[in-house]
Amino acid sequence: MSLTYHSAMRGILFTDQYQLTMAQLYFRHGLHETEVQFDHFYRRNPDYAQHQAGYCINAGLEWFLDWMQQAHFRDQELDYLRHHRTSEGRRVFGEDFLAYLRAYGNFSGLSLDAIPEGRVVHPNMPLTIVRGPMAMAQIVETALLNKLNYQTLVATKASRLVEASRGGTILEFGLRRAQGEGANDGTRAALIGGANFSSNVGASHVLGLPPKGTHAHSMVQLMMALGEGEIGAFRAYAELYPDDCLLLVDTVDTLQSGVPNAIRVFEELRRKGHRPVGIRLDSGDQAYLSIQAAKLLDEAAFGETSIVLSSDLDELVIWQILTQIQQEAPRYGVDADRLIKRLVYGVGTRLVTSWGEPALGGVYKLVAVHKGRDWNSAIKISESPSKTPTPGNKRAWRIYDRRQKATADLLTLENEVIATDAPLVLRHPSDHTKLRVLQSGQISRIEPLHEAVVRAGKIVYDAPPLEELRRRRVEDVEALDPGVRRLVNPHIYHVSLSEALWNLKQELIAEARRDNISQVQ
Repeated sequence: MSLTYHSAMRGILFTDQYQLTMAQLYFRHGLHETEVQFDHFYRRNPDYAQHQAGYCINAGLEWFLDWMQQAHFRDQELDYLRHHRTSEGRRVFGEDFLAYLRAYGNFSGLSLDAIPEGRVVHPNMPLTIVRGPMAMAQIVETALLNKLNYQTLVATKASRLVEASRGGTILEFGLRRAQGEGANDGTRAALIGGANFSSNVGASHVLGLPPKGTHAHSMVQLMMALGEGEIGAFRAYAELYPDDCLLLVDTVDTLQSGVPNAIRVFEELRRKGHRPVGIRLDSGDQAYLSIQAAKLLDEAAFGETSIVLSSDLDELVIWQILTQIQQEAPRYGVDADRLIKRLVYGVGTRLVTSWGEPALGGVYKLVAVHKGRDWNSAIKISESPSKTPTPGNKRAWRIYDRRQKATADLLTLENEVIATDAPLVLRHPSDHTKLRVLQSGQISRIEPLHEAVVRAGKIVYDAPPLEELRRRRVEDVEALDPGVRRLVNPHIYHVSLSEALWNLKQELIAEARRDNISQVQ
């Protein structure tokens, strides 16, 4: 049987080869049904070279769950694997292993806990916790990392754009510049992260939002080539869309041609009882052009129209534009604050590709193995202490100070009780010299972060609508200290271990070094 495009590239084979070869090794050693726990987390916030994020926005869970519910080994996939050969021509996968995959090659045995989408998250905090049989818990890794890491990265970029724009309207325009069908994931993530609308028609439909867009230079060029001129192009657009008229004004000369011609057409619309939407600037010095365009529009009594900016925008560029407007607008008699409030930002390439940081670097690490009646914590030691994951079954908490600001995230042992009437010791995950002590009077509340998502393969989580995810983001970002929200040089948010979990980690590190190095000697 031949593999279809969907099954080969979107189904259960959306994984890495090594996941399958390891799964077969577990099968050969009778370990494939051993219950284990994996943690999915990232080690550092995105670093865009000139400016590093102080937090991330969690995203991607719902669409990963959709994939997980549909993915399983069918005859087509198994037949394909049956023909895999080693370098010596032997079959890679035995028939008994393929029979196991046919019978049990799905995710019905897995359970997941996760931090909900839309929430602020930080390095070293498990975003997703996976429990279940070793083989399938291993195979799910690639898709989980692919689908959650990317959306989290883009949602974070979008949140930073909202911060830079001072709460302005963000339009996601990245479909043409995205990596294939990942554009749909990017659109969803951008909307979770704070973008208001997208030009992506299909994704907007799925997500329940109207798509947004204007027109391209080619429309104006066509009319010019046919002798109708820029004004003819604007009139044609206005005639067809009189109540949604937003004109791109930089095809010829923004201030000498584009804006004056747009104003002429707007005046014609107004006489007919219509209200024009605005103009779009897609090149040049956008701070200066925004000021001058606003001045011309104000003089023509179109002070309520929007000015849409596009062309390689990101959070730092937007920040610079607004700073320049704040400084320069008054010398031209333009109210800077009023101008800033009418700006709209069309962001494409630098949002959907997470310009400056193309990957989140999320990882998926084994942290516990069920043996007999107990769980044994698993440790992996790195030459870099910061890359040694925190072992064991854990719980995650967010601690709020007396201002109701999030002051730290805390990992504890699963069954550990947090005493609220005594000082709380927070240990750095890898640096033994760093600790923080919070007195009981400094804490207003402690919030659990994980929610049950999947139990024995069944989704037990009601995926919130997009508006709820956006509301979560707003609340969580507002609960951050202003220093953590900075676009440049943010404060480091504390992600800590309890004293008991820190001690367990150190004991396991010492034990692993002692036992395994002694075997070599």
